[in-house]
Amino acid sequence: MYKRQADDVALMKRLGLQTYRFSTSWSRVRPDGGPVNAKGLDFYSRLVDELLEADIVPWLTLHHWDMPQALEELGGWTDRDIAERFTDYALSVHDVLGDRVQHWTTMNEPWCSSFLSYTAGVHAPGRTSIRDGLLASHHLLLSHGRAVQALRERDASLDLGITLNLTVADPADVDDPLDVDAARRIDGQFNGWFLSPIFHAEYPADIVRDFREVDPAAVAEWQAAVQPGDLDIISTPLDALGVNYYHGELLSGHPQPGGGDPHQTEGQQRETRSPFPSKEGIYWVERGLPRTGMDWEVQPEGLTRLLVRVANDYAGDVPLYVTENGAAYDDQVGPDGEVADVERTEFLRAHVAATLDAIEQGVDVRGYFYWSLLDNYEWAWGYQKRFGIVRVDYETQQRTIKQSGAEYARIIAAHTGR
Repeated sequence: MYKRQADDVALMKRLGLQTYRFSTSWSRVRPDGGPVNAKGLDFYSRLVDELLEADIVPWLTLHHWDMPQALEELGGWTDRDIAERFTDYALSVHDVLGDRVQHWTTMNEPWCSSFLSYTAGVHAPGRTSIRDGLLASHHLLLSHGRAVQALRERDASLDLGITLNLTVADPADVDDPLDVDAARRIDGQFNGWFLSPIFHAEYPADIVRDFREVDPAAVAEWQAAVQPGDLDIISTPLDALGVNYYHGELLSGHPQPGGGDPHQTEGQQRETRSPFPSKEGIYWVERGLPRTGMDWEVQPEGLTRLLVRVANDYAGDVPLYVTENGAAYDDQVGPDGEVADVERTEFLRAHVAATLDAIEQGVDVRGYFYWSLLDNYEWAWGYQKRFGIVRVDYETQQRTIKQSGAEYARIIAAHTGR
């Protein structure tokens, strides 16, 4: 993309995209965590200009998991000072792009940047500490709140939000107390730990108790890190909430065949641990749903229920956007050079329909972003998994619109007239 943005933006226009969601790289903008790299920001400036010229709205995310190594060596997200450094970075991006970018997202999936990275060891920096995951989660949220306040003070007209990866956690048997408790704990650790401080200015008390039972020393240190006024900052009002949804969870408090934690080992060839500190006695239940190439269940109705619940229990009048939703499959290029990705096409149709169902139930959902436009680097999985509606030949960099891409263009045209 770095040298191909003009071609790729032209491809977006061909598909009829109204909005393009992208992230700025902290490591590119401030390579050592200090002075701004003007050349790095110039790339994003050119990209924004290309998008606007194509009548595509730029939707900017400030943090999608990378951090200057120098800051990681100072403690990364476990260090409270990171909130000030992140805010400085956010303002430096606004200095260059603020005149042309209206929609700003502070964080993408802070659950991944905290518990999956500092407790599970799945993502960088690969730590396996409950303490570090708890501290990272709080400092990510504090950084979010401070950045929202600073950006709003700079320009009150901006649309500011955060994107969370959320799930639907269902008990296998609604009448079984152990199953119900297993679902409660996963819902609280995955959803409530971030939604509650953002919208209710408090961490969920039941999950704090669960964590304390597992590691009281870690919880004590985390509680000391939550200083007076922090939750007021974290709960600074938002203009938008991004919801990333890929699949739901069916949970039991009883041992299940193959019922291990699917979040623990994705793409890993080294030892990891569960990203859920309160994991004991929780088992995942196989329910026979179709699965993607990531081995994730396909559950579109879960997206409808998630959007309804988030709106009713947390977001209230704050508009929601489905900021990620997609599927990896083992795409095959046909003799004619085409990619007939039937499963992804059906996945797309079903989840757009699920989003429309939520809207019909009164949820203020204002947009849907498919993940992803292009086949790309999928973190722990590298280039093994393809999510794109446009195939990328990694050797030649040739782009080919898949059947799902053509379907996405059709859906956009049907709903927007573009």
